[in-house]
Amino acid sequence: MASTTSGDVLPTGGRIFLSIPDLFFIPEFVFGGLVWILVASTRVYPDNPLGWVMFVSVFCFVFTTLWFFIFLCGGNQSSIWPSLDVGYHFVAVVFYLSASVDLAYITVLKGWGVAVIQGAPTIPVSSLIGESLKIYRLDIAAVVMSYVATLLYFLHAIFSAIRWKRS
Repeated sequence: MASTTSGDVLPTGGRIFLSIPDLFFIPEFVFGGLVWILVASTRVYPDNPLGWVMFVSVFCFVFTTLWFFIFLCGGNQSSIWPSLDVGYHFVAVVFYLSASVDLAYITVLKGWGVAVIQGAPTIPVSSLIGESLKIYRLDIAAVVMSYVATLLYFLHAIFSAIRWKRS
């Protein structure tokens, strides 16, 4: 009588590069790291929403790295790991979606020339020229990368949930 064990469910070693949910680790690194770099390369102003974006990008980058090495080294063979995988990626999706919306909102306000002082938008300050145009373009790139990272974490969560239900 054959039974499915958790050892058959989650890949280890080089097999993580061949399984569908785990194949998303590398793009999650790349796009999450780009969000981190792009937001950090601009003035993190206003502090509150952009601080959240920085927290999310650093948190997800560090934990995805940790998750990747746990899978690579084979430390994921307990029966709880499929549900932990789904749970982590669901949390990452929620975090990244909220950070993406915040970042997009602040970027739109900057594009309209609206200053955000203590969380309340105020009158238009200046047009986008010189350094402010460069920062605005970096923010647009960060928004795009943030939504791509959200999509990747979402796909990873969905495929991990399918794998979890099959285990």
